[in-house]
Amino acid sequence: MRFILLFMGFLAFTPADAETVDFTLPDVNGKEVSLSEFRGKWVIVNYWATWCPPCLDEIPDLVEFHEKYKDKDAVVLGINYEEVNREYLKEFVESHLMSYPVLQMDPVPVTELGPVMGLPTTYIISPAGERIARQEGPVTGAAIEAFLEKKRRQFRESRSGSAAHMTAAQRQ
Repeated sequence: MRFILLFMGFLAFTPADAETVDFTLPDVNGKEVSLSEFRGKWVIVNYWATWCPPCLDEIPDLVEFHEKYKDKDAVVLGINYEEVNREYLKEFVESHLMSYPVLQMDPVPVTELGPVMGLPTTYIISPAGERIARQEGPVTGAAIEAFLEKKRRQFRESRSGSAAHMTAAQRQ
């Protein structure tokens, strides 16, 4: 039942504002990475910590999702949301076979994407760089896939509607 509630909450949430967002944070090697580098793809931004059991439970699903979609239209971007040294974090990421990019930041009440009131917290960013969804609590790859399929379908329908409208306008 808990899975269903989390799944439904994830699908139902859409912020009132779909503003373009960006940030730059260091990865586990100290290289600066910006959210805007991933424009053109859906970005699953997952705030997590090494001490957080639900965060650790999500990792295999997030790795599987990232591997399945990274060469298509979506990526996972993990943000370690705790004060740990870079070497510890790098070893942790390697030992948990986290193949997606992992960035590091100290906890703050409100991030560039919005509030992180508990861990894990996941935001979904559209290919245009707009924050479109937020989930507090665990997510699954299946829930993310279902949400993105719905959004992809809406996008295709809006594009085909726009194309039909333009065609009718051109005839006049």
